[in-house]
Amino acid sequence: MKIVTDSGCDLTKEQCQELDVTMLPLKVQLGERTYLSGVDLTAEEFYELLDQTEQMPLTSTPSVGEFAEVYKRLAVTDPEILSIHISSGLSGTYGAADIAARQADASVTVVDTLTLSSGTGWQVEAAARAVKAGWSKEQILGMLKQIQAATNAYFTLPDLKYLIAGGRISHLKGLLASLLGIKPIIEVNKTDGKYYDIGKKRSFLKAVQEILALILKKHPEGTAFRAQIVHASNPEGGEMLREAMNNLFHCEWLADCSIGPALGAHTGRGLVGLMHAPLAEFPQLP
Repeated sequence: MKIVTDSGCDLTKEQCQELDVTMLPLKVQLGERTYLSGVDLTAEEFYELLDQTEQMPLTSTPSVGEFAEVYKRLAVTDPEILSIHISSGLSGTYGAADIAARQADASVTVVDTLTLSSGTGWQVEAAARAVKAGWSKEQILGMLKQIQAATNAYFTLPDLKYLIAGGRISHLKGLLASLLGIKPIIEVNKTDGKYYDIGKKRSFLKAVQEILALILKKHPEGTAFRAQIVHASNPEGGEMLREAMNNLFHCEWLADCSIGPALGAHTGRGLVGLMHAPLAEFPQLP
């Protein structure tokens, strides 16, 4: 069985090579040039370019034809393919993969993770490890559902202009929030996989405290979590969130995840988020 994903999962090229995962890059247009996210443009290079321009970046998904070509190439050695992608509620990537899968001369199962960044990356990594361990497709799909159900994501960010430009929040609400210096708390909904603004605070510190309060509403103090900081070139903000989590919970931390260009185009520099799942609900990985 072969695993396919997209660069919205924010796994590095090295991680994908180690896991034997084929990653199709999302595209980012900045000015007159189009880049392949994670291939010819790193996260830090992207944020530096973003700081130097007033132009809003544009993003696009891999095409149906690009997916079809990858499925055709992989099917030569293994006709069973699992294609795992960022939320259909936030990107057209899943839709393009699904169309290509229906046309492929192979058994392609397309998975909508209903999340993004390392939330998708967790599912991709788990599937790849399960393939190496000899699990069946049915076993792997069951495990991915467990991971999706257990995982939650919260984010906050200093600047709303990229979310406004990308249509992720309304222009009027975003403009008002920006004028007031409000930092939104954003959740990726696990039912439709879309962003929702679930809170607003006047400072980054208060936004971090609100994220902790939201977690405490669902889980008692002392809960053990699998956890990962995700950030858009803001390791200091990530460290603040990690310290706050460590004061209340027992966390098994994964290495920080850097938000890549394709997702960073919709947030800009500074976003900080937390991907987390209670260890009691997270499946044992092979």
